[in-house]
Amino acid sequence: MSKRIKSFLMLHVLPPLVYGFLMALRITARVRYVNREAVVNGWNNGENFIFCFWHGRLLMMPFANFRGKGKVLISRHRDGELIARVMGYFRLGSIRGSYRKGTVSSLREIMADLKSGFDVAITPDGPKGPRYQVKDGIVELARLTGKAIIPLTYSASKKKHFSHGIDLSSPILFHGC
Repeated sequence: MSKRIKSFLMLHVLPPLVYGFLMALRITARVRYVNREAVVNGWNNGENFIFCFWHGRLLMMPFANFRGKGKVLISRHRDGELIARVMGYFRLGSIRGSYRKGTVSSLREIMADLKSGFDVAITPDGPKGPRYQVKDGIVELARLTGKAIIPLTYSASKKKHFSHGIDLSSPILFHGC
């Protein structure tokens, strides 16, 4: 298959299919939110937050966006473009880049979005890992902006693991603290 056709499929055909799949999965799942009262109270008082979740747990995270004013830090790589387009179907904006030393443009955009009232979601272990280890960037971001970091995850009583560590889960349990 030619590179042009693959690119077209990845950028124009696959995002709505992934969105449809996730919506079907969500419809069939029983969801229970745990410890979200503090976040909802903060939103009611005009606060916004830095949300973080592990890179291997990103599949169901768009459903945690019940406020509707959020952006996600997504890599500039080709896979990131697919994720950014899927997030658009969930009415989530994207900040393209990463937060590490030397990527000042992403940091400026994140800080501007937080100042404008958006919630920002970041995977603190990033796609390159090490897995389940928080890098310093998110802590530095919280220090610079004064915004609280809210950890977020989901778990399931029945699930199917795929080869890349992504969980296809039902029912889902979101945690925030």
